[in-house]
Amino acid sequence: MSEIAEIINSLEDRIEKLFIKIDSLEKNSISITSELEKAATIIKKQADEIAKLKSDCDSLKMANSLLGGEENKRDTKLKINSLIREIDYCIAQLSD
Repeated sequence: MSEIAEIINSLEDRIEKLFIKIDSLEKNSISITSELEKAATIIKKQADEIAKLKSDCDSLKMANSLLGGEENKRDTKLKINSLIREIDYCIAQLSD
């Protein structure tokens, strides 16, 4: 009879330890889920910021090429000369 009581006591102790471990794991899971949500929010904000910065960069590149930046100076001069020729042609057409 005492062997059965010892086995029951041992099982009760193990079950109690398992419940404690389950509680600990549930708390850990909640904590990790919260951290994951925070990380997802941060990633979304950063992705939005990256998209905005890429758009700003493209706009600046366009403005720089139109203003005749050093890299696109030759191309810009050619564009301006082409526009001037088109304007001259239009003026000539209107004069006739």
